[in-house]
Amino acid sequence: MRQGPRQVVAEHRINDFIRGVAEMRLIGDNMDEISELLGKTIEPGIYDTVQLREWSEECGLDLVEISPNAAPPVARIVDYNKFLYQKKKKEKELKANTFKQQLKEIRFGPETGEHDFEFKLRHAKSFLEEGNKVKAYVQFRGRAIVFKDRGELLLLRFIKELEESGLPEQMPKLEGKKMQVIIAPKKTPGKKS
Repeated sequence: MRQGPRQVVAEHRINDFIRGVAEMRLIGDNMDEISELLGKTIEPGIYDTVQLREWSEECGLDLVEISPNAAPPVARIVDYNKFLYQKKKKEKELKANTFKQQLKEIRFGPETGEHDFEFKLRHAKSFLEEGNKVKAYVQFRGRAIVFKDRGELLLLRFIKELEESGLPEQMPKLEGKKMQVIIAPKKTPGKKS
């Protein structure tokens, strides 16, 4: 079945597509520019929609409905393409500044040596300082399950060593052949500069 041309749906109503609205609240940081183009002082405020449309045409700009659900709806007189570009740029900056927390795993055996413990402890500290959670677990293989008390002591020591960087979400618990604990960072990382 053949489809007709796709209709592009605009994110905002602009110019002649703003219908059924008698008045609009004009806002924007370019009021001086609009005043200069029109040759008279324009202040932010509530104006007749037809008047706003005329002003936008005189300026060679677009009347853009920003907030249609407000009473009265909020509009700006801007270059719509430039407006969309600025909006996307702002969203991209916000996205770049957000931090996605990850869960990093550290595995121990019930017979983990001191050097290995210290090495894994340093890694856990760096993960927590980056703002990630750490899931530490002791894997019991075969008959090693009889040493579950050693595993618990190892995880409790691990928690104690990390108490400056993070806090456990709960105490170590045995699930199947794994005893595990999840440690959350005490502070979230700051914004990237």
